[in-house]
Amino acid sequence: MTSSMQNRLTKTEDAWLNAVLADFDAFLLDHAACERKASAMAMTFVVRYPDRDAILDPMIRLAKEELSHFHQVFGICQNRGLRFSRDSKDPYVNALLKQVRQGRDLEFLDRLVMAGVVEARGHERFGRLAEALPPGEMKDFYVAITQSEERHSGLFIKLAEHYFPSEVVEERVTFFIEQESRAIAAIPPRPALH
Repeated sequence: MTSSMQNRLTKTEDAWLNAVLADFDAFLLDHAACERKASAMAMTFVVRYPDRDAILDPMIRLAKEELSHFHQVFGICQNRGLRFSRDSKDPYVNALLKQVRQGRDLEFLDRLVMAGVVEARGHERFGRLAEALPPGEMKDFYVAITQSEERHSGLFIKLAEHYFPSEVVEERVTFFIEQESRAIAAIPPRPALH
């Protein structure tokens, strides 16, 4: 389902890539924040759903991997003399969170699917950036990040399908892809992942 989900996302326009390349330092700071938040989100699954045994080990591993990515981006930022500031609200993620249904099972399903769609968008955008960067360490780093985002997207959908019928998961994937398309279109191109 992951590759079909990837193919169903709206394609990122060149204006986004141009905005990122025009202010790459700002993008790096946003990327670091996204990795830190992704690590926290994975641990939130562990805290909220300790009775869902199948997610615990994968989410702990994911939290550690995302934290490692944060540490890598932090190092890049430090080497460039960049300083972190307070987090700002992410209008993209907030728009998607508003679509998560209430009720323990419904929320669990929607949060898994939403996370899979967000990771698929990360895969698409990091891939665009990796293609545009000149050969070197930064390009290699973003090629590796692109591959990990694809794995993460697939992990969330696989976990959703462990707990819910495939057709139910597919229905929510379709719904969140539509919502994601609206959310991404509503944000002007800027040097940020979303």
